[in-house]
Amino acid sequence: MTPLLPGAEETSHSLEGTVRRIVFTGAEDSWSVIRLQTGEKEDIVTVVGHLPGIQVGESVRLTGQWREDPRWGRQFKVATYMSVTPSTLTGLEKYLGSGMLAGIGPVMAKRLVARFGLETLEIIDQEPERLTEVEGIGPARLRGIRAAWDRSRDMREIMVFLQSNGISPAYANRIAGRYGRRTVATVRKNPYRLAADIHGIGFLTADGIARRLGIAVDAPQRADAGVLFALDRFAQDGHVFIPRLRLLEEACRLLGLPAAAVDEALARVAADGRAVLEPGAGPAGDDAVYPRALHMAEVRLATTLRALLREPSRLPPLDAERALAWVQENQGLPLAQEQGIAVRRGLDSKILVITGGPGTGKTTLINALIRILERKGQRILLAAPTGRAARRLAETSGREARTIHRLLEFQPRDGTFLRKADRPLEADLVIVDEVSMVDLPLADRLVQALPPTGRLVLVGDVDQLPSVGPGSVLRDLIESSAVEVVRLTEIFRQARESRIIVNAHRINQGEMPVMGEPDSDSDFFFIARDEPEEVLAAVRTLVARRIPARFGLDPVRDIQVLCPMHRGLLGTTHLNDTLRQLLNPRGPELRQGERIFRMGDKVMQVRNNYDLDVFNGDLGRITRVDIEAGGLQVRFHDRDVEYRASDLDQLSPAYACSIHKAQGNEYPAVVLVLHHQHHIMLQRNLLYTAITRARRLVVLVGSRRALSRAVRNNHVQERHTLLARRLSGQPLLG
Repeated sequence: MTPLLPGAEETSHSLEGTVRRIVFTGAEDSWSVIRLQTGEKEDIVTVVGHLPGIQVGESVRLTGQWREDPRWGRQFKVATYMSVTPSTLTGLEKYLGSGMLAGIGPVMAKRLVARFGLETLEIIDQEPERLTEVEGIGPARLRGIRAAWDRSRDMREIMVFLQSNGISPAYANRIAGRYGRRTVATVRKNPYRLAADIHGIGFLTADGIARRLGIAVDAPQRADAGVLFALDRFAQDGHVFIPRLRLLEEACRLLGLPAAAVDEALARVAADGRAVLEPGAGPAGDDAVYPRALHMAEVRLATTLRALLREPSRLPPLDAERALAWVQENQGLPLAQEQGIAVRRGLDSKILVITGGPGTGKTTLINALIRILERKGQRILLAAPTGRAARRLAETSGREARTIHRLLEFQPRDGTFLRKADRPLEADLVIVDEVSMVDLPLADRLVQALPPTGRLVLVGDVDQLPSVGPGSVLRDLIESSAVEVVRLTEIFRQARESRIIVNAHRINQGEMPVMGEPDSDSDFFFIARDEPEEVLAAVRTLVARRIPARFGLDPVRDIQVLCPMHRGLLGTTHLNDTLRQLLNPRGPELRQGERIFRMGDKVMQVRNNYDLDVFNGDLGRITRVDIEAGGLQVRFHDRDVEYRASDLDQLSPAYACSIHKAQGNEYPAVVLVLHHQHHIMLQRNLLYTAITRARRLVVLVGSRRALSRAVRNNHVQERHTLLARRLSGQPLLG
């Protein structure tokens, strides 16, 4: 049986035996370490993997691979497993006496097997009333045994069904946890639900299951699922809607169906509300097709912002000129002309957008607003989209700052926010930093939680990469002309001394950066290398020796390697493998598919996890590897976080990371790899974003041709969104 899911190991061996001891099993994630007797008494092997419901005495048939663990020796890593009926009386006694069924212990197991022999399990399953023939089993105990048996049977039937349809035990456990006793019926009825409900399972996997279950290629439910999957894939690329013709083209390619069949599917999903069509609102008059949730978010955000602009604020009478003089003279915050204009607008605007590049004084401006309005008794809340950005905002302002999700009291268990229109934030002013990272759904949630009289200041750099999620909120707000906007362009004298800041602005204007000489005290260097192997060798030398020796920086903690892509010799995957072997070559480690997690590794959280209180982009170091349990401990900032085996897909090695993943973070030093291998991704805003991640040092490594292409290429892929038009009140047609 070969698992369909990406990353699952290929089946190469089978193993059968009896569970003699369970060394460890995770209560929630089913990761287990067991001792399995495969033959004679001394033939005991260690088995690790996801084994939901495993019991001592159980006879099992496993598929998987043998591996040699450096600490624990030879182990069998499970890919799939199934329970088989014990074939001996002794095995049956141990199986029933393991505690798997409430009401049956070792003594009762012996009595049952003595009475019914090898037919004991069949009696429990088919004729449970006969169990009262055994001394000690009365009506109450019989009810407990039957209930426990039903639960155990349901789980085993679910696991057999899912694994027989190509799902690995780890994902089978997630599916069973999601649907419970309805799992088999749910998956049989519509396997495509898995792609929507279970993280890590995509349309192609669900489609493979559907093929095994006999669902026809031209079945309406398959066509509907394909259209919705294509729509979701466009949303993952940042689009809020997609033109109808482009959607049909993609869905036809995905499904292998004629356009008429896909058009019918689109009509069905629009009719039942799973997608929304805005006739004629797309490019060249094409229809705009939205996922239902994104359409609701865009319409609601625009409507709420326009309503907010109409409501008066509660700002007490205030002399702006006296306030400006006070904050500069008494608070030591000198303001340039542009900043003074921004403060004035911040004092009387319901919604203000402040945008500008590095060194233009956004932080000083925020602090001036906070000091003035706090003195007037205004309640001010500070927030940012990521944990690191929130910590940086707190450090620069001297005030508490939270992630937007924490501010809105997000509930991870059910995905809801406690702060919303009927329970708004208790604030007169909300200031949000790094708004370029805020996507449409989160912006919608934030604005819903503002009180009608509240005011909003949004701060960000519109020239950076847009949010990872759908939408282009900051750009749309600016382009709508519906809200006040201040653009900061002046670079302050102290900032002009940094070539990082000067070059960021040069690049943003389409000019090549000015490089420091190799032996100078500059903070910006370029090392020209044309061959990929030469680039890789230069990165190794820079990170391991030259930068630490010259600048006193720790190669793991302080230096971040960035590159545009994941694949190839100069992609993040290979760079991480290379740098791990260079900087952290030995230590206890876990393997999950092709990925390795080693003690001391630098890792990044790649999804928000509100249960663990870690967020997309957070960096940490592995401080403990629990090989038996399959888990890790990671040190983030000032605290340790425990990861179960099922959580490891949320972590990625982070000696090198993509520029997109670095967004919102800052590092003491950035080594940026640019090569014509990356030609598809070489864009000005990508280069600009990478450079502005560094505080003390930037070193570009690669070809001049790649650098020149990135500077010249100001083509920014337009995201399909109608927020600016909705805000400005323009008609959507055409």
